[in-house]
Amino acid sequence: MAALMVSSSVLANAQLKREYSRPETSSTVFSVTASPDIPTSVVFAGETVSFDRLDMAERLDRELTGVIYGQTTTELCFKRANRYFPALSRILKEHGVPLDFLYLAVTESSMDYNAYSSAKAAGLWQFLAATARDYGLEVSDEVDERYDPEKSTVAACKYLKAAYKKYGHWPTVAASYNAGMQRISSEMTKQQVDNSFDLYLVQETSRYVFRIIAYKLLMESPKRYGYRFSRKNLWQPVDYTTVDVTGPVANWVDWAKGKGITYAQLREANPWIRSTKLTNASGKTYKVRVPKQSELYRSKRSFKVYNKDWVID
Repeated sequence: MAALMVSSSVLANAQLKREYSRPETSSTVFSVTASPDIPTSVVFAGETVSFDRLDMAERLDRELTGVIYGQTTTELCFKRANRYFPALSRILKEHGVPLDFLYLAVTESSMDYNAYSSAKAAGLWQFLAATARDYGLEVSDEVDERYDPEKSTVAACKYLKAAYKKYGHWPTVAASYNAGMQRISSEMTKQQVDNSFDLYLVQETSRYVFRIIAYKLLMESPKRYGYRFSRKNLWQPVDYTTVDVTGPVANWVDWAKGKGITYAQLREANPWIRSTKLTNASGKTYKVRVPKQSELYRSKRSFKVYNKDWVID
């Protein structure tokens, strides 16, 4: 065995010598990469944000480079956004919140409705349980509305509007979504500034608004940054019928089967359901989505696109 090991080592060293003695004119070809151009300004939520200042440009450069070259996650953001942006944009409009806050949801969760962080924040908008309850969401072992894309968007709108009433500046509102209004207000007072861009903050919050703007730039003009999709690549919104449930459900598996779907399809359509049963002692009305059969098969449905600039066909 020892002799074999020595022999293998010798062969390996010989191979290394051959590799490093090769001329630099290797036939290996690497993909061309490009660094993104940083705009002089960006309009975010109706506010013009200048990137003339050196630190502002560099902070955006860091985030834009990250989202462009984080290809796996970024592609999934586009695919999921095509499913959820139609409903979320409608809710933002109804509540008077700028549509650019769609990119806040992208930043928070990569548009994964089932996202759960190490800090115990959940859903597309990454609410902590206590904050979710403060803004009208139910959070329990059986029902967790942080995972409901539409209800959690309504709750997010309530927070964002309350923060805008306080700051009157949408980028600072976005920063407060990450750090909390109390922290942002305290730091603005201590540091004697009137917006979050001029604050010295922990790195996560300091980068946060720039990442939102980076996603806005990329998702509004994906072809400019090398992202091209067929409409069939993008995940599709699913149409549902809605059933009012006003009492307990002994077993969601049986309930789903009675509606002609599987329990897995029920949970996919209603991620706020967190148990196989619903006690519902108070008689609350829950609106349960049942996906239409024609929506569940690629061969039976049409393919919709939220933003025509996302696709090449």
